[in-house]
Amino acid sequence: MREIFDIHGGIHPPERKEIANPGQVCEMPLPSKLVLPITQHIGAPAKPVVEVGDAVRGGQMIAEAQGPVSVPVHAPSSGTVTAIEARAVPHASGLTDTCIELTLDGKDTWIDLKGLDDWRETPKAELVECVRQAGIAGLGGAGFPTAIKLASDRDQGIHTLIINGTECEPYISADDTVMQCYAREIVEGAEILAHMVGAENVILAVEDNKPDAAEAMAKAAEALDIADVVTFPTKYPSGGEKQLIEILFDMQVPSGGIPADIGILCQNPSTAIAVRDALIDGKPLTDRITTVTGMSLQNPGNRRVMLGTPICELLSDAAFDDSAADRVIHGGPMMGFAVTDLDMPVVKITNCVLAPTRTEIPPPQPQQACIRCGMCAEACPASLLPQQLYWYARAKDNEQLERHNLLDCIECGACAYVCPSHIPLVQYYRSAKGAIREAAKEKVRSDNSRVRFEARQERLEREAAAKEAKRAARKAAAEARAKSGDDPVQAAIERAKAKKDAQAQTATEEQKATEENAQ
Repeated sequence: MREIFDIHGGIHPPERKEIANPGQVCEMPLPSKLVLPITQHIGAPAKPVVEVGDAVRGGQMIAEAQGPVSVPVHAPSSGTVTAIEARAVPHASGLTDTCIELTLDGKDTWIDLKGLDDWRETPKAELVECVRQAGIAGLGGAGFPTAIKLASDRDQGIHTLIINGTECEPYISADDTVMQCYAREIVEGAEILAHMVGAENVILAVEDNKPDAAEAMAKAAEALDIADVVTFPTKYPSGGEKQLIEILFDMQVPSGGIPADIGILCQNPSTAIAVRDALIDGKPLTDRITTVTGMSLQNPGNRRVMLGTPICELLSDAAFDDSAADRVIHGGPMMGFAVTDLDMPVVKITNCVLAPTRTEIPPPQPQQACIRCGMCAEACPASLLPQQLYWYARAKDNEQLERHNLLDCIECGACAYVCPSHIPLVQYYRSAKGAIREAAKEKVRSDNSRVRFEARQERLEREAAAKEAKRAARKAAAEARAKSGDDPVQAAIERAKAKKDAQAQTATEEQKATEENAQ
C-alpha cells in the first residue's frame, strides 16, 4: 500500500461534477463548419499549408509545425477551406489568432490511416516524431507539445510515468468519463509512453471522489505489470503536477524546474489515448471529450467534440438557456475564463465549457482593500506569499516578483477563492507574469542588438586597421625608394609627361590621317 502525503494549503469548493453525468459519452452531431486556430498549444504557431478553396479530407494536415516547440493542425472532417483569417479564440488575453475555416460537406471522408507495424521495435526518435506529426499537445489544459516532453533528456532519466486522472477542479468530469469508458486505451497509451521515456513504473493517479473510474482503471491496469492505480483524498488543486508529485512521493519539484528534473513525467489520460491512437492507428488528434455543464443547460454531459466546433453549437446541442446564464466559461470556475464570443471554437485544451446561472456562480463582487488576514497564504498550494505578490504586482516590481517565485504560481485561484476582500489575485499574477516574460524577451532582443553592434564595431575597427596597415605599407615603400635614390615625385612627373606626350602624338597622327583622306 503506497503511503500518501499531503500538500500545503488547498481548498474544498463544491464539486458539482454530477451535473454532467460522468461515465457517459454523448456524440456531437456533425457541425456545419469548423474554425481551427493555428495555435492550439504552447509554442510557435503552425503554418497553414492549404489555401481558400482547397478541398480537404478528415485527418489531412492543414497547418504544419514551425520549429521544435510547435505541433501541426489536422482537419477533423472533410470539406472546403472557406477562410483563413484572424478570429476570436479561447484565451484569457481575449486576443485573436489566425484560423482556418472549413465548411463541411457532411460526408466525413478521411484519408487512409496507417499506424506503426510494431512500436516496440521502432526507434524512439521516430516514435517522438510520430507523436509530433499527429498534432498532440497536452489535453489536460496546458497544451504543451507532448513530443517535447517525451524527447526531454535529463541526466537522471525518467523513472516514473504518472497518468494524472486527478481532475480536481469543480464541474469538470471529462477525465473521469474517459477513465470509465476508455480505461484499456489509457493503459495501452501509458505502456507506449513508458516505453518511449524508459520509465520503470506507471502510476495511474485518481482522486477518491471517482470510485468508478478507479475501479475501471484498476481492472485495465492488470494487463500492465508495471502499472499501479493510486487513489488519494480529494482536495483542490491536487491535480497540479507539482502538487500531485508531492502527494505521491513527498518530493518537491525545484523552483523553476519541471517534473523531469527529478525523473518523473506526468501525462493526462486523454493525451495517453491520443498517443496510442497516433502510433497504433495512425490517427491524428482531431477531437476530444469535453464536459459541457452548468445549470443553464437542459442537457449537460460529456461530449466527443470535433476540434474547431463553435462553442455556440456545443451549447445548442446541450439546450442552452441564455436568459438564465450569467456568462459562459471556457474551463472550470477556478482556472477558466469568460468566453467573449460564442463563435469561438473548441480547441485542444477545451476540457470544459461551463454555462452557470447567475445564482449558481454569482458575478464577482466589488474588490475591496486587502486586510492582510493571511488566508491567501494558508490556501496557496505552492507555499508562496500571495499578499506580497499582489503588492509587488500592483507596483510592477518585477525584480521582487521573481525573487518571490511568482513563476511558480500555478494560477489555481485558491487564494482568490478564500480572499474576504474579493481581490482577483490571479488576474494580477497573470498580468505580472506576462510583463516578466515580455521583459525577458526585450532583454534577449536588447542583448542580441548589443551583440550585433559590438560585432559591427569590431568589424569596422578591423577594416580601419587594415586600411591603416596598407597606408603604412605604401608609405614605407615610398620611403624605401627615396632612400635608394628614386624620387617618387619626379617619377610621377615623368609618368604624367610621358602620358601627355603619347596623347599629343596620337592626336597629331589622327590629324594627318584626316587631311590625307580629305585630299
